[in-house]
Formats: sequence, C-alpha cells, structure tokens
Amino acid sequence: MQVGVVGLGYWGPNLARNFDRLPDVDLRWVCDSSEAARARWAPEFPRARVASDLDELLADPELDAVAVATHVPAHASTALRVLAAGKHCFVEKPLAQSVADAEEVVAAARAAGRVLMVGHLLEYHPGVEKVREIAAAGELGDVRYIYTNRLNLGKLRPDENALWSLGAHDVSVILRIVDEEPSECHAFGESYMKPGVEDVVFCYLRFPSGVAAHLHLSWLDPHKERRLTVVGSRKMATFDDMELERKVTVYDKGFDQDTSSYGEYITRSGDIWSPRVSNEEPLRIECRHFVERVRDGSEPRSGGRSGLRVVRVLEELQRSLDGSSRAAAV
Repeated sequence: MQVGVVGLGYWGPNLARNFDRLPDVDLRWVCDSSEAARARWAPEFPRARVASDLDELLADPELDAVAVATHVPAHASTALRVLAAGKHCFVEKPLAQSVADAEEVVAAARAAGRVLMVGHLLEYHPGVEKVREIAAAGELGDVRYIYTNRLNLGKLRPDENALWSLGAHDVSVILRIVDEEPSECHAFGESYMKPGVEDVVFCYLRFPSGVAAHLHLSWLDPHKERRLTVVGSRKMATFDDMELERKVTVYDKGFDQDTSSYGEYITRSGDIWSPRVSNEEPLRIECRHFVERVRDGSEPRSGGRSGLRVVRVLEELQRSLDGSSRAAAV
C-alpha cells in the first residue's frame, strides 16, 4: 500500500514515521509547502519522494492514500481534493471547522467510494479503550457522569482555540463511551493571551440517557494533565495518560443503601486496582487501523460519520462559547 503524508509541521512527521514502519506499507510521498520543513524531514524518510504541492501526489496513479496533517483550517478543503483524486483519506482531527464542511467531506468520501478516517488518536489509546470496555461491560454500573482535564502551559495557536484543539480529543472519547450525542452543550471561556482565541474553556454536556460530562481545557495552567474519569453507580474508573505504568485505575467506591435504615445510604470504599494495558504506541495502532480499513473497505472506528458527530458537538459548544463571551455581554 502506497501512502503519502501532507503537512510536515508539528504532527505530520509522526504520521510519516509510523506509516513508514508499518509492514506492507510504503511511505511514497512527504509534502509541505515550506522549504524549511522539507529540508528538515526529507532526510528522515530517504525512500519517500518529496513534494511542495499536493497536486504532485494526486497525479501519482500508484498512490493509494493520503494522510492530511495540514493546519486545521485547511483540513476539509485538502480532504476534498484528496477524495476527488480517488485516493483514500486520513485527516487529522478535527475533520473540519464547521458542520457544513464536515458534511461535504463525508458526502465526497461516500460518492468516491473511498475510506475516510479522522485522526481522533485517543480512541485508539489502549488505556481509553480499556476504560470503555470496562464501562460497556457494566462493571461500573450505570455511567453517571464523566469529566476530563486536558491542561498544559502552551502551545498557543493563532487560528485555533483550546476548544477545537484540545476539546476535540475529549469530545470524541466521551461520545465513544456514552454512544449518543448530547442534548445540551454549554461552554464558557476566556482569551487571556490573544484576543478572540480562548486559551481556557470549560464545557458541560448533558445526554438524553442522563449522563453528564464536564471538560476543563487550558493552555494556561501550571499542571500538565491528560485525565479522564468515569463515575458509575457501582464503581469508578480513571485514565491518566501522564502515568507511566498505571494508566487505568478502577475504584470500588460509591454509595450502598443501608439495609438497616430505609432510604439511607452508606459510603463504600473497597479495592483499587489497575488492569493491564498495552504499551503499544496509540499512533501506531491508529495508522495500522487506517491501513486495515483501506484494505477491507469497512468503516473505521473514527470514520467520517464519527468525525462529523464530533464536529457537531464542537460547533454547538463554540456557539455557546460565543454567546457567553465577555464581548457578547457588552
């Protein structure tokens, strides 16, 4: 299978590295409009051809698929060009910056009969998948609420706020665990470092099933956190990506009805344990999944419909964020 990677900025070289090392896959092209980026990364992939323009890749009849890792505003337009050329398309998250653009890309993939996959990396993290499996098996009881912290000091982005850059990760994971779309989306944020670009965002989601979710997203924080907590009626589970070994922890904690007193509850604090989680690189799993879906033609875990669902929630949250901003209140 012949794959090309477009965009050699922050994330594209990681995609190129993983596709280059997969068995039965050839990294045929790397592409970036920046001469400095091409000079920096071309020596790392000596077997790949180097291009400054996407059209060079799309004109190659032997190229099967293109991975898009451009800056976010160009995701949808670049994916449309790839699909129009008859190539399978992997596009980094988010799929687009609007529902309308995301729907256009999904429709183009369907019309072209090509695989479209969105790079929602955390959906392929073994730790996240373990938490989802535990919740789906009923070990936690009924899921009550979920909350996430995605915090760091930087990296500031000029054309993408914390909601779209950081929140895309957590929204995709929450939707995968809950397996429904929220009925309410609320967001509040502040732009401390650059006017109009929120670097701190708090989100609240309510789902028809009764599940609630809270997201704390920030580039302006003294802590580096990548944590997801799922609270159930029987037990609770946490995924902490900053932990080296105990990525997932399950807590036998909650409230049990006191049989000696009607209507009263007593606190239960039982065992705490960490199930085994594979340490395989999530990006390797994600890239391999894309290759497998191209070969068998089935829908990827984070396919076009899944990516569109995430964009719908992000757009609703952005609408709430705009309405709650200090500028809107003036």
